[in-house]
Amino acid sequence: MSAPSPMEISLQNPQDTEIPDQNGVIAVDSAPSPSLPQDKVLVSVEVSLKPSSTARIDDVRSAVERMLEKRSLSYTDGPVPVPPDDQFLTENVQRICICDTDEWVQNHEILLFWQVKPVVHVFQLSEEGACEDVSGDGQPSTFNEWILPAKEFDGMWESLIYESGLKQRLLRYAASALLFTEKGVNPFLVSWNRIVLLHGPPGTGKTSLCKALAQKLSIRFNSRYPQCQLIEVNAHSLFSKWFSESGKLVAKLFQKIQEMVEEENNLVFVLIDEVESLAAARKAALSGSEPSDSIRVVNALLTQLDKLKSAPNVIILTTSNITAAIDIAFVDRADIKAYVGPPTLQARYEILRSCLQELIRTGILSNFENCESPMLPNYGSLKEKLNMPEVQDARTLHMCKQLLETAEACEGLSGRSLRKLPFLGHAALASPYGCDPSKFLSTMIYTARRERSELPD
Repeated sequence: MSAPSPMEISLQNPQDTEIPDQNGVIAVDSAPSPSLPQDKVLVSVEVSLKPSSTARIDDVRSAVERMLEKRSLSYTDGPVPVPPDDQFLTENVQRICICDTDEWVQNHEILLFWQVKPVVHVFQLSEEGACEDVSGDGQPSTFNEWILPAKEFDGMWESLIYESGLKQRLLRYAASALLFTEKGVNPFLVSWNRIVLLHGPPGTGKTSLCKALAQKLSIRFNSRYPQCQLIEVNAHSLFSKWFSESGKLVAKLFQKIQEMVEEENNLVFVLIDEVESLAAARKAALSGSEPSDSIRVVNALLTQLDKLKSAPNVIILTTSNITAAIDIAFVDRADIKAYVGPPTLQARYEILRSCLQELIRTGILSNFENCESPMLPNYGSLKEKLNMPEVQDARTLHMCKQLLETAEACEGLSGRSLRKLPFLGHAALASPYGCDPSKFLSTMIYTARRERSELPD
């Protein structure tokens, strides 16, 4: 089920606003509320072009900006319908979506149209899949390459649910890193390396977050960098069966990356998954517990990263399940070292809610007795509804209580396990067709408890 569209509102004059007081009484205020920001809030509006579109990006951007100016929209995350009477947009635009308003909005307030300056990002998804590096010398492929934004990663950013602020922190970091480079800040006076390290237990979505971040940045910065690539390094393939060759393989790989970043209009993301396999702590090798070839690999990696520091258009994204095993010199080079842990109760509820909405949308869950499929409230709205004495939709609220109970039963499960849970719950049903959501959620609670009981100590 799609997210609700931003609302049409009748407010036309920012100098004449109706403001409810604490008792709900409407009063007219002739000046803007002092609690509202005086400056315009920048809100991203992402516009995905149809695969068949050949329109110029600047023309589409201008058309969307004109369309937004004509409409009195409140800005909340979600899709904006493409106007059916605008032939140019209907022929070229697949979807328009408002993003990341939660950074500016608290307590379920909304951003009014006169508070917002929309920043329109127009992009067309690449339908090419991953392209493997072919070495031709009998060695396995050292990296996979994607042209961004890629169809394969479409929607991945929105599907990832973490503690509040993590995704925005990464977006702001990348924007600052690229801005400092563009403005020519002296790196000897202000240091930054454009290296991100995400660490935490397996199954928390670190690799997916790196790929989704690269996808998102390729959209946000496409006016500066019309070409974007994601290079996923196959760390294990860089260890040669020939002693002392691994360091040379690392240097050879980064030489290819160096050639890519020489094109100034090309933004390159380098993803090194499980970076501890390349940047293993050298003290272990010096103690004799690791072969000396590991030292050469770490030294080669650090040398190549230092060379890439001079390139303004590359961002290194790394992940690790075992942070303690990484060489301290690599950890020190990372600008951001973000811990990605197991999902909180709120995150578990939101993950399961998105799963349930998808099963309702596809008809796997049905039996709504001729009423419209329910739009399940988010975690914040649910906590408010649970404290309200009057309930308008008792059945939907009952489903949400069951969903919350399922989320509570999932404590300790990873995000990866949570995404599997609805499938496992459905597989446990005696009748898998047209299942009632309430019965399905009861099975989910049982399945969650069983999955927890089978976790290793």
